[in-house]
Amino acid sequence: MSEFSFFDYVPIGIMFLVAAGFGVSQLLVTQLIGPRKRTSIKLSPYECGKDPVGTARERFSVKFYTVAVIFLLFDIEVLFIIPFAVAFKSLLREPAIFGVVAFLEIMVFIATLIVGYIYVWKKGVFDWGVQSRVEAREEAKRIARERMEGAKIAPAKIAA
Repeated sequence: MSEFSFFDYVPIGIMFLVAAGFGVSQLLVTQLIGPRKRTSIKLSPYECGKDPVGTARERFSVKFYTVAVIFLLFDIEVLFIIPFAVAFKSLLREPAIFGVVAFLEIMVFIATLIVGYIYVWKKGVFDWGVQSRVEAREEAKRIARERMEGAKIAPAKIAA
């Protein structure tokens, strides 16, 4: 068994120092040179393309769930392609048929992904344009109206 040497762990310590230094430097730089103009839009929370109005108990559009599932599917596909890319080099060293079959299989896999992506694109799943913003504005106006009516009723109850 070898003896313990502190100097064997110095590269790991340097790596942690560099990582921590990078994090701290990014925070400092954004505070020093970042824009300071605070507006209500910049200070409002961002909710996946939908303006954050209303309560947390309201229903969400199916688009949110569809986009989430599509993201997961395409994210998982990368998990299949990366090991293939690593193993493909060793498959080429084997008899020629293994490399060709593996290449054809991954091309069919990628073609299926592309067809699926085009399908959901044509269905309008990725379209977060004017329609969703109009719906959010109308909802915000409705909620503001309800609050104003509630505020008018409350003083009347107090006065009575």
